This record gives sequence, C-alpha cells and structure tokens, in this order.
Amino acid sequence: MIAAACRHIRGVTAEVREQRKPEQFLKSQFNDDGAAFSPDGLWLAYHSNESGKDEVCVRAFPPPASGQDGKWQISNSGGTYPQWSRNGHELIYQTGVQPGQLMAVSYSAKGDSFVAEKPRVWIEKLGGFDCDLPPDGKHVAVLTPVKLPEALNAEHEVVFFENFFDELRRCVPASK
Repeated sequence: MIAAACRHIRGVTAEVREQRKPEQFLKSQFNDDGAAFSPDGLWLAYHSNESGKDEVCVRAFPPPASGQDGKWQISNSGGTYPQWSRNGHELIYQTGVQPGQLMAVSYSAKGDSFVAEKPRVWIEKLGGFDCDLPPDGKHVAVLTPVKLPEALNAEHEVVFFENFFDELRRCVPASK
C-alpha cells in the first residue's frame, strides 16, 4: 500500500546565521499548502483539506502566547492559493468550484481576532491558474496556457517497417 504524501507548512527563522532545520508550523495530519503572510506579517493564510476538501484558512502568526490559536475558515465552497492584497483589506483566493475564478474577502483584524466578510466573486474567469497582485490591487498578472498552432498540435504518426531489407532488395536490385 502506498500512502499519499502529506504537505505541511514549515518555517525557519531567517535571522539565525547557523543552519537550522525547518520546523512544522501547523501540527496537522492534513494537507496544508499555499501559505502566504499578510502585509503586516501578523496573519498566515493557507489552504487545508481538513474539512474533506481544500478550503482557505487564516491563523495568527506567530501563534499567540496565550496558546489560544484561533483558526478562521475563509472560503465556503472550496478554495486554494490565498494571496493578500497589499492594501491590507482583502484576501484573494482561487475557488474550488469554478476553476480559474478568483474570490475576494474583505476582512478586519483586531488583536487576536480576525473577522472575514462573506466571499464574493472578484474575477469570474481568470483564464489561468498562477497569478499575482500588484500593490495597487487593480490588476492581476496571470500565467495562461498558450494554444499551439495546428502544425505543432497535430497528432504524431509512427511507421513501422517490417522486413525492411527484403523490401529494399526488391525495390533496388543489386547491381553487378
């Protein structure tokens, strides 16, 4: 039996000059991926399959000293690869329902509390999956697939020659 690989979010302190082993940030048996720090560095957004499907979640970073590590599920119908708008007021993610659709969630944070509004469609059809947001939050850079010209997209053909030398001797008689 082959077990599926589990993804975990790990981190290491960048200020330490000696080589350190990354430590697991979330102690979870689930797949956690797509981590992104908020612009102020106080929150970590990621997606997890803890609910049975990928959903976008947010946690405080670093976890509060009180040990009260709150987790807020942001998406409500699947979501992956969250990104924080640089204005500090919205979280953007790709929906799990409509591939290529971007959702936006306005939020507010106060102390150890994170309050997210209802997700809304930000871009109906992105046309690609890998994207980034500029500081102004008014544009999106998208990596999109390119359609190949028909000549490059044509099916490949393989020809097998059986008894090649017999056929060659028949077509080109040996000269004396």
